[in-house]
Formats: sequence, structure tokens, C-alpha cells
Amino acid sequence: MNASPSVLVHRDSAVLTEAVCARLITTLIDIQAAGRVPSWVLTGGTIADRVHRSLAESAGRRAVDWSRVELWWGDERFVERTSDERNELQARRALLDVLALDPERVHPMPAANDPTDDPDVAARLYAERLAAAASPEDHGASPVFDVLMLGVGPDGHVASLFPERPALHDDATVVAVRGAPKPPPTRISLTLPALRRAREVWFVVSGADKAQAVRMALSGAGEMQIPAAGVHGRARTLWLLDRDAAAEVPAGLSRPASP
Repeated sequence: MNASPSVLVHRDSAVLTEAVCARLITTLIDIQAAGRVPSWVLTGGTIADRVHRSLAESAGRRAVDWSRVELWWGDERFVERTSDERNELQARRALLDVLALDPERVHPMPAANDPTDDPDVAARLYAERLAAAASPEDHGASPVFDVLMLGVGPDGHVASLFPERPALHDDATVVAVRGAPKPPPTRISLTLPALRRAREVWFVVSGADKAQAVRMALSGAGEMQIPAAGVHGRARTLWLLDRDAAAEVPAGLSRPASP
């Protein structure tokens, strides 16, 4: 059952970052206390990098058993593994390198030429890895993720799913994206059906340049025009915004999360 979205507005990007960090720690602790291994799908971008750095600096992160957390990625730039453009490398530098992770539970997407220079093959390899991690209770070709974080572009794109692009029609788990309207042009991304396999979807959005896209996604725009409108969590969908990003949110949809 799809949940109606909840919209929480924070005073500024700094407060938003701290709030998302605290919410993530609490969520992971609660899942582990219930005896499960939580799965977290990471995203890239500026606000994600801020969240990662805040988490790395937080004393509260020590309450999480990081060796019992599964990490996946929602999308990746199909570049060399050592490229600064990779979401994986950004996350490792900001956060992952300071956590006591189990390497077997960290699942980065393939890089260009590692092991293939064909993004379609790379997408298929990641889909196979997801399928291998799925349990019978997941009833699908990938695990049911506990928390999936997404940023939103000014054009309404999420992961590497851009408006009016063929990848939006794909019903596979993972898709190769060519000719992306922002560099680098070649990427790998979870598809809309795969993104919708999360219990909780957290849109973390900061900045006035995102306000129109946020408004359109929350106002019922079609997913072909605003891909963010096509993603929702099975149990909960959260839009975690700063005031600038929330400037055009329809009246009555949002509530303040900080003074």
C-alpha cells in the first residue's frame, strides 16, 4: 500500500542535514533492535555529501552496528572507479571509510572497465547482485530496502532517471542511461519499479532552484515529466526540505520541523 507523502520543512540546509542524520541513526538502531539487518540505499549530490559528513562527525553513529548494515546505491556515474565523479568515491571519502562496515555488505555499482566497459552489461551485473540478495519474503527481483534516500534535480530527476527519457519506461531492476542531460552522460540507475521497492523513501532536498520541481512532484505531475513524482515508499514517503526548497509547496501539505 502506498503511503501519502509527509512534508517536513527545516529552517535551512544545515538544520536539514542534522535532522536527516539523526533520523537515519534512529531508524537504523530501531531496525537492528528488532533483530533485522537494515538496508540503506545511498544517493549522490551535494546534500547527500553533507548528510554523510554530518553522520561521520556524529557521536550517535557509534550506537549503530555498522557491520550489520547493507549498503546499496540508487545510481552511479559510469566512470572509472577512481574518478571523483563517482557517487561511491564521494560516499567513501565523506563517511564509509570511517565506519566499521562489513565489505560483503557494501554493494557499489560497477565502474567503467571494472569489470566491463559496457553499461548495459554493468546494469545487468548489478541487477543480478540485487536478485541474489533478495529473500523469498521480498517477493521480487531485489531486496525490499529499508531506507532509500533521493535528491531531486531542478528538472525533477531522481537517481539517474531524467524527464522524458527511455529509462523511465524500463521495467527491469537496473538500467543503463546514455545521453544524460547533465555530465557525465553515461550512468547506471535503479528503475522506477526498483526504487518503489523501499519501505521508506526519503527525498532530501535543499535550495531554491529545486522549489518548482518539489511543487510539481507533490502536486500530481506525471512521472514522465517529473520522475520524482513516480517514487513512493511502501510504508512511508518523506519529503525532507529546507525552507528554500519548500517555498512553492502547496498550502496544507507541509509542516515545520524546526523554528
